[in-house]
Amino acid sequence: MTRTYDPNIGWWMALAALLAFAVTFVVATLLLNWITGLLVGLPSALLGALIVMNRRAEKAAFARIEGRPGAAAAALGTLRRGWIVEEEPIQMDPKTQDAVFRVIGKPGVVLVTEGPAGRAQKLGEKTRKRLKPVLRNEVPVHVVQTGRGDKQVPLSKLTKHIKKLDKKLTKHEVHEVDRRMSALPSARPPIPKGVDPYRARPDRKALRG
Repeated sequence: MTRTYDPNIGWWMALAALLAFAVTFVVATLLLNWITGLLVGLPSALLGALIVMNRRAEKAAFARIEGRPGAAAAALGTLRRGWIVEEEPIQMDPKTQDAVFRVIGKPGVVLVTEGPAGRAQKLGEKTRKRLKPVLRNEVPVHVVQTGRGDKQVPLSKLTKHIKKLDKKLTKHEVHEVDRRMSALPSARPPIPKGVDPYRARPDRKALRG
């Protein structure tokens, strides 16, 4: 999968392995001896190649799903402990398939939109207003647009962007907000019987790297 997206992955891995081996071998040889340098350099070379492969595999995974319905949910699924991710959209336009996904964490409630910048902004603000009566002004609500347009966040940088938001809530408050959110009805149209496109997920191990 990664080679399809990045045909030069093998060369990048080889270069990373060579650089990692050279640096660790020289340092260990100068400080100790060449045998130790060899013993330390070989695992370092393997580690360097694996790190490059994981990074490239992650980019390839995001490239395959970017622009598809539910891509944002797949990316959000890589968030680890401390985050409560709603896998299905809490708001969706049945005509355009623009959607809003919800994440709750210490920064507050994060609404992640899918769709063109103009439409996504309107849908995100509409969802924010719907949450105000429940959250009042106690909990921050952030709207993050995914995509390649102006003021949008690329899918591959989505989780990093969310993690950098200022933290305002405690762990207990996060769960209390989730309880309040769970009481709200979903504003997405019913999905016909059969395959749910929002439950079709890429390999999360590849996304995590």
